[in-house]
Amino acid sequence: MSTTSGTPTTVRSVAGGPESDARPAGSLVPDATTAELTAMRRAVELAMRGPAHGPNPRVGAVLLGADGAVLGEGWHRGAGTPHAEVAALADAADHGRDVRGATAVVTLEPCDHTGRTGPCTLALLAAGVRRVVVGTRDPNPPAAGGADRLRAAGVEVVTGVLPDEAATVLGAWLPAVRRGRPFVTLKLATTLDGRVAAADGSSRWITSAVARRHAHEQRGSVDAIAVGTGTVLADDPALTARTADGSLVEHQPLRVVVGLRDVPTGSRLHGPGGELVQVRTHDPETVLAELARREVRHLLVEGGPVLAAAFLRAGLVDEVHAYLAPVFLGAGRSAVDDLGITTIGEALRLRVASVQAIGPDVLVVARPAGPPDAADERRPDAAQEED
Repeated sequence: MSTTSGTPTTVRSVAGGPESDARPAGSLVPDATTAELTAMRRAVELAMRGPAHGPNPRVGAVLLGADGAVLGEGWHRGAGTPHAEVAALADAADHGRDVRGATAVVTLEPCDHTGRTGPCTLALLAAGVRRVVVGTRDPNPPAAGGADRLRAAGVEVVTGVLPDEAATVLGAWLPAVRRGRPFVTLKLATTLDGRVAAADGSSRWITSAVARRHAHEQRGSVDAIAVGTGTVLADDPALTARTADGSLVEHQPLRVVVGLRDVPTGSRLHGPGGELVQVRTHDPETVLAELARREVRHLLVEGGPVLAAAFLRAGLVDEVHAYLAPVFLGAGRSAVDDLGITTIGEALRLRVASVQAIGPDVLVVARPAGPPDAADERRPDAAQEED
């Protein structure tokens, strides 16, 4: 990839997934210049600065001049703030740079709807942008259609450029929007023999302080944490995300209690932290429907064994994050209750995605072993430790 005579060389970007404008895997997408490929990778870096939680995707944008020079950069900072394209236009204006005839390189298809902010398509058209390069098409029905709107207005639009890199930054948001329900991560913290508590019921602490610190850092990246009423009554968890000194981090996930029994008045769940929501059901699908209504994109199921088994039996676990401590108990509560499996041939098998040493413990990230959805290859490698 080089340039000659001051003119950017065009290359063809290989599309590798469903984000690439519905082309077959391995097909070629329209020409993208080397400057645009560089800008797309920069846009991915910018997108990573946005919050990993919340109803909105992380998006980055770079504006390029005719000579390939960067005119402006932007990323989405969270719900209610300017979208990446508008932020990039503002950045260019702040530096006195004319964007008429510019190319906008965006990780996600520009939105074409009015929510808390106006359509990005109209902002780009009003600015006189002549070409838009898109990494991933937007699967969200209310926001989709931006590429078509821009093309109808005479803007050249290229989609499916570095789609895997552009989709990776979306994390759990992408499969959540596609499926119309939160992406579900089941978190376990167990001994090597699969116990979450000793025979006398004691469970603090199975994993190390290092693992628990890691877990709290990751808690801040999800939208909601769910536990069953049994765990609430037995352990009195706070379900908060905290720093090393015990103070609350800025983002606190929604605290979800699943089950019919009331949360005791004196429970720590009534203390500082995220909003407390009780879903009075034993049906995981009902839980996800309620959380989808609240625009939860990423749900962490933390406890206990009954709730874990319910989500697994329903086929609603998208990823398992298991902290394994080098400890044996030989007796005590298992991490997961009865799944109704009576023979090894019925075992629920997972694909290991990663293995990471965390202090003396090990974090295993695994996913259901069925036919993989391409989007499922792009998951945030995060796990949470129950209080």
